[in-house]
Parts: sequence; structure tokens; C-alpha cells
Amino acid sequence: MIATLTGTISAITTSSVVIDVNGVGYLIHITPRTSAGLVVGNRASLFTQLVVREDSMTLYGFESQQAKEVFELLQSVSGIGPKVALSALSIYDPQELFSAITTENASAIERIPGLGKKGAQRVILELKEKIPAFTQVSSSSHTAIAPWRDQVLMALVGLGFTAKDATARIEIVAQEITDPSSREIAELLRAALAAGAHS
Repeated sequence: MIATLTGTISAITTSSVVIDVNGVGYLIHITPRTSAGLVVGNRASLFTQLVVREDSMTLYGFESQQAKEVFELLQSVSGIGPKVALSALSIYDPQELFSAITTENASAIERIPGLGKKGAQRVILELKEKIPAFTQVSSSSHTAIAPWRDQVLMALVGLGFTAKDATARIEIVAQEITDPSSREIAELLRAALAAGAHS
């Protein structure tokens, strides 16, 4: 399973990106929101989900672990595949989706391309009870979704670190600094760079 990819961006469209990893170009399907933050020639690190079908193997990419998990959660609804799940994340961020589902805002969910009225009703019916538990587990078990972590991760990757090394340094920072979310990103980045001396 390809869980993350880090490399140099060689091509971008509004719906896909090609990331060169050691000479191999991976085509990854992304949302326009993600595409807007990428630049050809820069390094990027994306969380990825490989979807295998009888006639294809398709990679989908996300800026955060939470977005990837929401992509997977949406596909647990009968009738929703990866294309519709990605469309949902193209127009709503995870928290907006959670809000629409828990408040049973069917009209908002119907705006997702390829879903329709019946599909929106299925999403509410099948996910409303799952959302509270999902968000609790996501926030407690997947601390990588904290905004400061994403920012420091992308900064380290931009400096040439691998996603694995960058994540290890971020874990050290999380243990050594009290309430990292209240600190400046520059301070956290300096701490992450210094972490290599004793990691």
C-alpha cells in the first residue's frame, strides 16, 4: 500500500499532479484545492490512497491524514466510489462535511457532483451516527492532523527531508514543547531542525 509520496512536482492540472520520486513519476488524482497549493519544480508530500480495480490502479492524494480518512469514510456509503468521494472534498473541507451530515443538511450534500438527492440521503443515514466517533478517534489517534504539524512537515519536506524523517522530528518537538499549537511555526521548525542532533 502506498500511504504517502514525497518528491518533486513535474506536472500539475486542476485534478491531478505528477510527483517524481527518484526518477519514477506517480500520477495522483487530487482536488482543485490541493492543486492550487502546488508548484511545478517544488517538492511536495501527499497522503495517498491506492484504489485497485480489475482494470486499473489509481492513486488519490490529500494534504492531510484527516482528508484521506474522510475520503475512505465516504466510500463506506453504498453507491459512493472514489470519484464522488474526491468530488466531496473538492467543494467541502472535512469539517464542513461533518457539519452538513450531522445537521442533516441534505441540500448542501446534494451539491456534491455525482451524488444527487438519494445519494445525499444515504450519506446522512449511513454516516450521521459514525461522525462523532470518527472525529473523536481522528483527533486523539491521528495527531498529525494538527495544523502546526502539517505546516512543519511541509517545511521540512521543502528543505529536502523525507516524510519519515520529518515526521520523526515532529514527534520529538511534540514531546519536548508544551502546547505546540500556541507557538510560532518558525520556532517549531527550528526545534525540528535541532531535533536531529539527539534523535
